[in-house]
Amino acid sequence: MVYRIPKQDINTEPFMARPPDYNRKGVVMRTDKVYKAEIINIVALTPLEKLFRLKILDDVERQIFEFRPGQFVMLEVPGFGEVPLSITSSSNNKEYMELCVRKAGRTTNVLHQARQGAKVGIRGPFGTSFPMEEMAGCNILLVAGGLGLAPLRAPIYWVSEHRDEYKDVYVLFGAKDPSQMLFTYQYEEWTKVNHMELLTIVEKGDAQWKGKTGMITELFKDVAIDPDNTYAIVCGPPVMFKFVCHHLDGIGIPMNRMYVSLERRMHCGMGKCCRCMVGSTFTCVDGPVFDYWSVLNLKEAI
Repeated sequence: MVYRIPKQDINTEPFMARPPDYNRKGVVMRTDKVYKAEIINIVALTPLEKLFRLKILDDVERQIFEFRPGQFVMLEVPGFGEVPLSITSSSNNKEYMELCVRKAGRTTNVLHQARQGAKVGIRGPFGTSFPMEEMAGCNILLVAGGLGLAPLRAPIYWVSEHRDEYKDVYVLFGAKDPSQMLFTYQYEEWTKVNHMELLTIVEKGDAQWKGKTGMITELFKDVAIDPDNTYAIVCGPPVMFKFVCHHLDGIGIPMNRMYVSLERRMHCGMGKCCRCMVGSTFTCVDGPVFDYWSVLNLKEAI
């Protein structure tokens, strides 16, 4: 038996006005535009991570390009492919953007061999962002594990540039060992200039390490949190979300005021390859930023 849709159903205005968007063009924007850019500076942060400063070559394109904290771009290395990377610089900076790249595959290995002046391509920005305006007037808790400090750096810049709009700001950062600490040259600026409280910890110290050792949740003992007036942003390996967000839930911070970035699931940026899918959700398009309540309802998201 063949089921036929009644004529009155297919001819109604809502049906005709909203045809199926098979290519998700209504959701994904700027997918084909490639900005030609040049690497203008490279900083070796650790043995595995480098910070690349990129400048869009066209003056007009450089001024119209904009993003929000938490979004990412697709970085193309000509002839070798492209990789998704969270933007780790200030969203107010129109002169350049910065991307922190870990050497972890063919394309990123080639990128780590690049020198100042090398040309690359940029597509984007893609994805959702952290609701920074919504957090105004509240305390902010920024928690990062390992490479998670890279996507967290954009909201740190935002808070720094709008410091009078926020109350107490805490940055909690944990790494496996001291050699993997990122952006150490900015710690004094965050604390003394931007009036944030920075707490760091490593899982295993060395002879020169004078700070705390243990898991990042140990740092919560040194933070006075008002759960009724605090937002949290958590970035890092997915396994960390369970421990950190469970602790925050235990002290009374609502899950819809905890935001996480599932940046490690990003792939093509357009929801085309389906590698970012969690259930029926495309992390590249519907994320990578989610509130923790939504993440708990995404099977196998973490």
